[in-house]
Amino acid sequence: MSSPSPAPPAPSNLKRIVGASLIGTTIEWYDFFLYGSAAALVFNELFFPDSDPLVGTLLSFLTYAVGFAARPLGALVFGHYGDRLGRKKLLVLSLLLMGGATFAIGLLPTHATVGSAAPVLLTVLRLVQGFALGGEWGGAVLLVSEHGDARRRGFWASWPQTGAPAGQLLATGVLSFLTAVLSDAAFTSWGWRVPFLLSGVLVVVGLWIRLSVDESPVFQQALAQAEARKSEARKSEARKGEARTSGSAAERMPLVSVLRHHWRDVLVAMGARMAENISYYVITAFILVYATTSAGFSRQAALNAVLIGSAVHFAVIPLWGALSDRIGRRPVYLLGAAGVGLWMFPFFALIDTASFGNILLAITVGLVLHGAMYAPQAAFFSELFATRMRYSGASIGAQFSSVVAGAPAPLIATALLADHDSSTPIALYVIAAAVLTLIAVGVAKETRDRDLNDIGPSADAGGNGDGQDLGSASGSERGPGADEKADVRSL
Repeated sequence: MSSPSPAPPAPSNLKRIVGASLIGTTIEWYDFFLYGSAAALVFNELFFPDSDPLVGTLLSFLTYAVGFAARPLGALVFGHYGDRLGRKKLLVLSLLLMGGATFAIGLLPTHATVGSAAPVLLTVLRLVQGFALGGEWGGAVLLVSEHGDARRRGFWASWPQTGAPAGQLLATGVLSFLTAVLSDAAFTSWGWRVPFLLSGVLVVVGLWIRLSVDESPVFQQALAQAEARKSEARKSEARKGEARTSGSAAERMPLVSVLRHHWRDVLVAMGARMAENISYYVITAFILVYATTSAGFSRQAALNAVLIGSAVHFAVIPLWGALSDRIGRRPVYLLGAAGVGLWMFPFFALIDTASFGNILLAITVGLVLHGAMYAPQAAFFSELFATRMRYSGASIGAQFSSVVAGAPAPLIATALLADHDSSTPIALYVIAAAVLTLIAVGVAKETRDRDLNDIGPSADAGGNGDGQDLGSASGSERGPGADEKADVRSL
């Protein structure tokens, strides 16, 4: 028996939901990117002072990569409970964890004070950051995708994506301001702590806004339908005198359902993230090292270029999202992947000229092309997965790929620079990632016209074709009794 799809929210309510997701993701990415910028600029001196400067930077980026290693765990835990309890509760928890860890970094003693304990404490807090961010992204984009107007889903879902450049803009802006008004000695001594401590204020604002929004209506309907069918299944089993076996309990986990019904979609999402993730961290994090050590730019000039480029990035993401509503997610995504790959050699050639105008052009064009992948990603990944496993599926696909993509990207780029003293291997590295993304998105099916309330793991959706959305109305197509059995497993 089918149920009507939830009515679309009023425009004012939708804007509030978008705003809550946007400010939350902005704060989360501010915290995450702040660490990356500090790792490139000062952490090598403060936490790894006994190393060669470039080796210290490598060690600093290694702690940066540790945060990515925790993101898959965050995706599993937050995805599991987000698919069971709802999106909103988990988003509040992720914000608290991220903000608390970032604030604590601002209070950390350095190597000069406590010795080797300093980098250990830094690594632990970085793990907490990564765990929180692993759960944040999926919930934020799903909250908007599942509330929004299906005809403009790409546009509305792209707004939480602007939290990344907004967070980068905020983090880089604060650092740029501090490096401009403070001497190098003052910034290294205490100024670097200020942006981390500001996170406490931002978290309070973010919580106030995020607590004011409603749970996703698509999730609420799916949960109600699944609970009703679960109750019917129990009654049927009781009448037949059948006992539920303990072996079905494992299948109730959203993770197992994702891997059973959506494993192809997970691979598509992971492949789609390769060029997007790697190119972004090369353009915004590694470039602070390359520009200041190989191209002769000052720290301030490099930060300003990333700052301006991030502002443009923020502005173009909703435009790319709107375009994906008109021509589809795949064409826009493929354009971005191909563009980033083709831009890499001109990117480094422009920076090597040591002209501020050229480095600004290199970073800005790179981020505009990156936006063509990042903007449709939220709607694209949301449309790949069924409602009761969507948080898990989208989070797993997005975050597991970050371990081999974004996590080591600055580290690999820095190591290639140290070994070859040339940007050519780094450009080839990003181009290889672009090729992987072109293949992954190229073999995927277009998702623009899918109904989030009905989509299930079917062959058309890229799954195995042996399941259905456990919270949708379309399960009746699978034959008598299939819905009850599937929903019992899904809870």
